[in-house]
Amino acid sequence: MNVTTIGLDIAKNVFQLYGVDAKGNKVLSKRLRRDELLPYMAQLPCCLVGIEACGGAHYWARAFTQLGHTVKLMSPRYVKPYVKTNKNDANDAEGCCEAVIRPTMRFVPVKTIAQQDILALHKVRNRLVAQKTELQNQMRGLLAEYGIVIAKGESHLRNGLARLLDPENEQLTARAKALFTELQQELLDLLHRIEHCDQVLVEIVKANQSCQRLKTIPGIGDVTSSALVATIGDAKNFKKGRCFSAFLGLVPKQSSSGEKTCLLGISKRGNTYLRCLLVHGARSVIYQVMKQQKDDKRSRWLRQLIERVGQNKAVVALANKNARTAWAILAHETSYQINH
Repeated sequence: MNVTTIGLDIAKNVFQLYGVDAKGNKVLSKRLRRDELLPYMAQLPCCLVGIEACGGAHYWARAFTQLGHTVKLMSPRYVKPYVKTNKNDANDAEGCCEAVIRPTMRFVPVKTIAQQDILALHKVRNRLVAQKTELQNQMRGLLAEYGIVIAKGESHLRNGLARLLDPENEQLTARAKALFTELQQELLDLLHRIEHCDQVLVEIVKANQSCQRLKTIPGIGDVTSSALVATIGDAKNFKKGRCFSAFLGLVPKQSSSGEKTCLLGISKRGNTYLRCLLVHGARSVIYQVMKQQKDDKRSRWLRQLIERVGQNKAVVALANKNARTAWAILAHETSYQINH
């Protein structure tokens, strides 16, 4: 078979292949089960394989690469324009085959197993943090039904619960105390699991020089640095820092026509988790700048920016700046230089 390019639509159990020869003529259209895919790809000549970057795509990319194929992952939003008429597996596979040979197509780097291990830990930690927040909000809501309002903050809630569950405190009934004792234990278990995830991330960061360099940037700690390194992989996959910032959705959307240029709010495209971490880190830096009245060059720039555009826009601007700085540090293997 003289197939040179294959578009592959992947799923959980059923996979659709569409292949063309060097002249672009259709020579392959096949539907395979999961256990049939690797043996079938192994007997094909080495070719270019285009896959949408979705669940399981990185695993299949590594597997096909070991068989000698060249695998390119693409964002589904970039493949969609090449899907003709109605959406089905066959048309999706044909769209992948068409998109992968476009000279201007942007590809997603294939993640290693080590990268996926770290990102899996981040996803579990993120779920635990969300569950902790949900549980705390529920506890506050239930206490409000008893006329008890506790100040904001995790420490205030934990101290308030300890006070309310004291045997000598009669603000809650015995049944309510039993319920809140169970909720308190559930909260402590979640905090313990989050702390364990943090400890593992600290160990990962200590063993990784790139993470150590990123931590020199104000607003980037163990969690953000490990997430950046695991997500980016090779920073040189991005042409420049602005490309990486755009990947995170930290640059303005544009609605321009002719000689009229119109910039809107940030695009919020790309990696939501990394963008969230960078924004939270930037907010922490600005809080410290305003609280301690620092006088270095960065702090003076931030105070002037806050006066001009407001604190929220300044937070996003600093997150954008940190993203570009992180790219430069990873791409050029350097450290953050503090300007006074």
